[in-house]
Amino acid sequence: MRENRSMPSSTVIPVLVYPEVRQAVEWLSRVFGFTERLRIGDHRAQLTFGSGAVVVAGSADSTEPNNSGLSVMVRVADVDAHFAHASAAGANVIRPPASLPYGERQYTVTDLGGYAWTFSESVDDIAPSAWGGELVGEAS
Repeated sequence: MRENRSMPSSTVIPVLVYPEVRQAVEWLSRVFGFTERLRIGDHRAQLTFGSGAVVVAGSADSTEPNNSGLSVMVRVADVDAHFAHASAAGANVIRPPASLPYGERQYTVTDLGGYAWTFSESVDDIAPSAWGGELVGEAS
């Protein structure tokens, strides 16, 4: 894939719409640890987290909290430390950290725009067949 300094190198890049782009960028950076990569006027910004990225976009129509069912999952090295920071900084806790049967420890919060964010730490390598999953395609 060809590189372009105007785009993050991530393969999949969610675009999340907020009523106030600058406020969302500041909040996502302060609470979740994102880094602003590129600012496009006051209506769009690119944020990175590890090798991942999201785009924060503005819209005059986005004054209500998000009820789209969209959620974003982010892998972190220490989910408990990340949770402690995010909850202390104002993230709305939906589900506190819990270890799950498929080898992940996760928590879920919502942000200032109403989007659900699940942060996940791999704590064990569990065969999908052990918990009812099945590897298919390239992963098998």
